[in-house]
Amino acid sequence: MLAEPIETELPLPIKAKHQPLDENNNVQELGTVTDALVPFYDGKCVLVTGGTGFLGKVLIEKLLRACEGLSAIYILLRPKRGLTSEQRYREFVRHAVFERIRAKTPQLLSKLVCVGGDISLPLLGLSEQDRRTLVERVHVVFHVAATVRFNEALVEAAVLNTIGTKQLLELCTGMRQLQSVVHVSTAYSNACRREVDEVVYAPPMDPDRFIQCVQLLPGEVIGAIATKLQGAHPNTYTLTKAITEQLVAQYAEQLPLCIVRPSIVTGAVAEPYPGWIDNVHGITGIMMEIGRGTISSIMCDERCTMDVIPVDIVCNTLIAAAWENAHTTTTPIRVYNCTSGQVNGIKWHEYGRITQSCAVRNPTKHVLLYPGFRFRTNRLVHKLVELVLHFLPAYLFDALVRARGGQPIMARLARRFQRAADTGEFFAMHEWTFRNENLRQLGGRVRRDRAGDTFRCDVTGLDWEAYIEAYMLGIRRFVLKDDLDSLGQARAKLRRLLWFKRAIQLACLLLAYYLCALLFSPSGI
Repeated sequence: MLAEPIETELPLPIKAKHQPLDENNNVQELGTVTDALVPFYDGKCVLVTGGTGFLGKVLIEKLLRACEGLSAIYILLRPKRGLTSEQRYREFVRHAVFERIRAKTPQLLSKLVCVGGDISLPLLGLSEQDRRTLVERVHVVFHVAATVRFNEALVEAAVLNTIGTKQLLELCTGMRQLQSVVHVSTAYSNACRREVDEVVYAPPMDPDRFIQCVQLLPGEVIGAIATKLQGAHPNTYTLTKAITEQLVAQYAEQLPLCIVRPSIVTGAVAEPYPGWIDNVHGITGIMMEIGRGTISSIMCDERCTMDVIPVDIVCNTLIAAAWENAHTTTTPIRVYNCTSGQVNGIKWHEYGRITQSCAVRNPTKHVLLYPGFRFRTNRLVHKLVELVLHFLPAYLFDALVRARGGQPIMARLARRFQRAADTGEFFAMHEWTFRNENLRQLGGRVRRDRAGDTFRCDVTGLDWEAYIEAYMLGIRRFVLKDDLDSLGQARAKLRRLLWFKRAIQLACLLLAYYLCALLFSPSGI
């Protein structure tokens, strides 16, 4: 039976606080927060879940490059697409994110250790030998693994985001040398609140009851009650993240845990490269399609402050939070809202204007139409524009391609963008206040540290125009595989598309004039 919505904080189990042991089973003395950040990681073994994702890869690259004294980084890898964990590991170390390390200090890559496992399996799918290794050796854990699909079925979201987290935390309770565990959540775990403090709020359902429901009830029953259970949450992602935060808070009674909540994670400011991005999820895909000219309308309240945070800022925050958390304990669990809106915010209108300007100034050779779009809040107008300017051209283009014996893809891409835009619409139509005093204090401690310049934890002073331009160039280079050598060719193509756009506009005006003349002239034309 479903639990009633919880109005107050859940009681936490009273258990002994986890304390790391040395090789003689004696409790280790922990340093103070004045200990330097980089030396803290010397000799440490780190476990990273979700290491093959966008955030995970950048985190691992930064740990290897900036904390060379690390002993090892264990990466939990599951078999996927017909590849074993070991095969995926060999692919992983050849990834472009590690190019700088391969060029300068390739020996650091030997510190990466593959651990075959799966966050969705019982006991994480670990072999007994791997489990013993992790229990004996790991000092710091970064739990990054999660499904970030907003429209994921509730059962799948629960298995990956909540049940998987519980199994990892159970593993952590046995780690003999554990000093810090960082759980990556999301600033939108409490999207039903317009003001979000750095605290864990009571979720709509007790975590243990939620897990029992998912494990015991048939899938069709879970699907039937998902909407009711979701309540004010916009999707299963934010719901399961909210429930998981409470689960993590319960384990904080016995483990050195903290929570980092990034907002919308975007391309890098500087590391591993300016504008680094390796996927087209979320806002990256929208920016890419703005650059290709395939988007004309976006449902968004452009007056709202958007909240995006570059991936390298998030990774710096994770590394610094683990350091601070290892030396200072707080009750209740410490939470860091890793956000930009209250520090150096930017409106959707301004972000869109800069993106559009960059798309014209540095076009890609893959541009299909002259870039031009508008934010809209009227759904009827948006859907009409979407039909006329997104789907009709896509179907016409596909018809021409099919007639020439090619493979039509434009309609499929238009539908995919529509689904992505629809799932992200809630976040583009609302505004949140994310308070981040803990993040500010962490940033202050990092700046006072000898490595302060290496681990920037906020966007204070960030030049958004320069950042967005680097981001758009990153999409061009890393996603579209379009080097700057083709810029001249792309600009020439863009000029032709501009003349084509003007010709179409002129034809539409002449057609409108002709129709008006037919309708309103007594004698016709």
